[in-house]
Amino acid sequence: MLYVVSTLLGGTLYLDFRVDIRPGLERAGHWHALGFFDLKEHFVAIGLALLPAYWMVWRRPSADQSSRMAAALTLILAFIVWSSFLIGHVLNNIRGFGS
Repeated sequence: MLYVVSTLLGGTLYLDFRVDIRPGLERAGHWHALGFFDLKEHFVAIGLALLPAYWMVWRRPSADQSSRMAAALTLILAFIVWSSFLIGHVLNNIRGFGS
């Protein structure tokens, strides 16, 4: 249930940015901000692709499996989540600049 709600909320917020906020940023010439948003999209796509590997590493740790893989995947996903949060927060605040 929580997954469905978060997916719907994320899809709604993403479409809101794409349809409502992005054209204003393009008209204002905030190309660096739009580039950061595109970079955030790419990182999130990589993070989503890593989720099955993350699940497999943490689900059944075997004796021969190193804990370095689990730690590395955790660090990569943590970086992606925090950078996405910060970039999204800054982009949301740019809307108010100069208005």
